[in-house]
Amino acid sequence: MSLFEDTYYTIETGVEGIFRDKGSKFIAYASPFKDESKLKDIIAKLKAMHPKAHHHCWAYRLTPDRNVFRLNDDGEPSGTAGRPILNVLLSKDITNVLVVVVRYFGGTLLGVPGLINAYKTATLDAMTNAEIVEKTVNDVYRVAFEYLQMNEVMRILKEEQVTIVDQRFDNNCVIKIEIRKLQVNIVIKKMENLRDVKASYLYTI
Repeated sequence: MSLFEDTYYTIETGVEGIFRDKGSKFIAYASPFKDESKLKDIIAKLKAMHPKAHHHCWAYRLTPDRNVFRLNDDGEPSGTAGRPILNVLLSKDITNVLVVVVRYFGGTLLGVPGLINAYKTATLDAMTNAEIVEKTVNDVYRVAFEYLQMNEVMRILKEEQVTIVDQRFDNNCVIKIEIRKLQVNIVIKKMENLRDVKASYLYTI
């Protein structure tokens, strides 16, 4: 992603794809994915759904700049499962996506080319069922202010169409907001022009 690019592509909701070859069945589960800590739970759920499957291979790609990825062959020959899944994500130029392909072995060995084709094709089938959407790269900020400044702060957020992620209103108020990358300087400058309003950067999504 270039310095001035503040959009990326991902999938809107979870989808499935399927491929069969010589009795083996490959079921691809693709889903929006941002939190690596949830990977084990997702894999565990799929293993519970498919207890008789022989392999649960996966790959994911993360972050708006698309630089974070991992893959796993789960017992298949090295490079025949996770890499073909990841290559589909690369070719579609999408990120914040996890694909797990569940394989039921049909009794006939497919060989390295056959496995690569199977995992790729199952993933591609899922992608044809997916709605690929463009998202903006957003910075998340914490904004603290006094209750009497509520109207001024809210007016800025409305003018700039800023999304409120979380809020806590009391004598001292705290809100968490998402600001599109290209708008950050404008919004934060307006906030800082208000007396005693403190905005602090948290993370980028």
